[in-house]
Amino acid sequence: MTSPAAARAAAGRPRDTQIDRSVLGAARALLAEVGYQETTIAAVARRANVGTAPIYRRWPGKDALIEDAVFSSETPWLPEETDDLHADLTAWAHVFLARIAEPATRAALPGLLSAYHHDPARYRALHDRADLPARRALTARIASAVPAESATTDLVFEILVARTTLRGLTHGMADAETFCARTADALAALIATGA
Repeated sequence: MTSPAAARAAAGRPRDTQIDRSVLGAARALLAEVGYQETTIAAVARRANVGTAPIYRRWPGKDALIEDAVFSSETPWLPEETDDLHADLTAWAHVFLARIAEPATRAALPGLLSAYHHDPARYRALHDRADLPARRALTARIASAVPAESATTDLVFEILVARTTLRGLTHGMADAETFCARTADALAALIATGA
């Protein structure tokens, strides 16, 4: 599923993708430097050296812009599958942790969670375009290692997301290798138990 910005771009004349890159980069930089509250449309426009009108033509407001800046799914980011389930689970934990631990994401997430609380449809849209493809990919990876139908795959995904989100927000990438290996240990044990 495409991002909201990409869907809006599909209609009308082609837009300048350099503006998109500049605006998203400016939003990420400001989030890391000054936090969610101070990352306003006007501040992003100044940093990107564009007017506010081009930003509002692409995003309906601050929350949509920040969501695209930190959770854009325009490029593939899921780990490649190998023949070692534990190694793959470690890689999944590392990828999820790294995405959350990015300074811009750490700054954005509390504000976005508040926005999602007030607008659940916005979160459902993010879930459909980002979480569901990742959940399906992890389910397929587990199924390739554990052929029997397992009811634990959703739980494995939810634990992976919850554990890496909390760790990324509170500790960033500190001691990431140990954390990811221990996460993989726990997930592999859960898969083995539920298989």
